[in-house]
Amino acid sequence: MAVSILEILKEAVAEQASDILITAGSPVTFHVFGQLIPYDADWVLSGTETQDLIYQFMTMEQRKVFENERDIDLAYHIQGLARFRVAVFQQRGTLAAVLRLVPLRVPHYSEIGVAERVILEMANIPNGLILITGPTGAGKSTTIASYIEFLNTEGGTPKHIISIEDPIEFLFTPKTCIIDQREIGYDVKDYVRGLRAALRQMPHVIFVGEMRDRETIEVALTAAETGNIVISTLSTQSAAKTINRIIDIFPVEHQSEIRTRLALTLKVVISQVLMRRIDQPGRVAAREMMFVNNAVSNLIREGKVHQINNAIATGAREGMVLMDDSILDLASRGIVSYASAVIRMTDAEKLAKLKARP
Repeated sequence: MAVSILEILKEAVAEQASDILITAGSPVTFHVFGQLIPYDADWVLSGTETQDLIYQFMTMEQRKVFENERDIDLAYHIQGLARFRVAVFQQRGTLAAVLRLVPLRVPHYSEIGVAERVILEMANIPNGLILITGPTGAGKSTTIASYIEFLNTEGGTPKHIISIEDPIEFLFTPKTCIIDQREIGYDVKDYVRGLRAALRQMPHVIFVGEMRDRETIEVALTAAETGNIVISTLSTQSAAKTINRIIDIFPVEHQSEIRTRLALTLKVVISQVLMRRIDQPGRVAAREMMFVNNAVSNLIREGKVHQINNAIATGAREGMVLMDDSILDLASRGIVSYASAVIRMTDAEKLAKLKARP
């Protein structure tokens, strides 16, 4: 079956797919609002067909890298249509790929459900570490992009923003800010080298695509301590788990020092998950919000992370909210189903009350 990758991707955009899966033994498949839908159920891809499709959006240089490494992350841009963040890999001796659709337009924070109070709070932070966390596909990059675009258009004092991404997703047009976007493998070798270099490039805001390892976390903390705003992501699913993840990645003998550094530099943790809407087509983000006030800072410093949820629960006046409460709010307003809320919630007491609903 002779179908071009361009034809498939145009159809994916038209269907509002968030992802496209290409793998031998299955049809080309779209991920649409949380469901997997085949592009053509009768067209089951062969190994040759997957390679033909995938090689259509790879340069000769990228093909060589893939053939040596057996996987590669890259970006693919279709002028006037969309950008795609692409992961190409090998499975059972054949090529496979997952393409994440990145809209050409950066969404306004209000369009993705971030409250004005939250975005203003983040924009007014003079320095420190901001973390957006959640599972893969939770919209972390979109939330960060909306924050950067706010700084670029409505954020007051002009800033120099440096991003270090693998690969670059949203493309920003400088407005009030100067924005330099660096891609791993093309503009800079790795996150650590990019972070260290950024400290010599007069940054105000540094966006690190992902804090994957101890060295990246350590340099990010240093950057935040030296007067910059550092914003990054982790694949954790709550503020408490995020803090524990960072601390636990260091040897036991260094954890006390890391707790102290985190207590001083961490400013915001937003943990989010996307849920399927029942009021209209699409998905909506449930978000846990934690702003590091004196109480939270002391809990981090003293190693009492297990009490963080209590601090968030009592910080509602400061805009804080627990994930379970965010999910429960969406369900009570008829935006998501109670069945999907039950699956996501973790608080036993709130879960019991939810299950008891008629």
